[in-house]
Amino acid sequence: MMFRVTAAEVRVRVRAGARREELRPTGDGRIVAQVTAPAREGRANQALCRLVAKQLRIAPSSVVIVRGAHSRDKLIRVEGIDQAAVDAALGTSHDDHPRAR
Repeated sequence: MMFRVTAAEVRVRVRAGARREELRPTGDGRIVAQVTAPAREGRANQALCRLVAKQLRIAPSSVVIVRGAHSRDKLIRVEGIDQAAVDAALGTSHDDHPRAR
């Protein structure tokens, strides 16, 4: 028996140390994420994963930073949910997801 693993990817620009936490889609298929956690010791990355998971109503462990752990620009992978569902929940365009480039 073969199982198919579903995953989606989203490009994110993170602003750490913000006053409030927010996810905002941009016109180019990217998300701007504001997190209150500082960009120290991986705290902003953890806050990003929690914020995305909360928006998608999934476990934070299902959100993984694939590229850019030490950068403002990141590529995150969301396990267990398809690209269309992620795009709908986050307000990104399905045509602009990272695999299309």
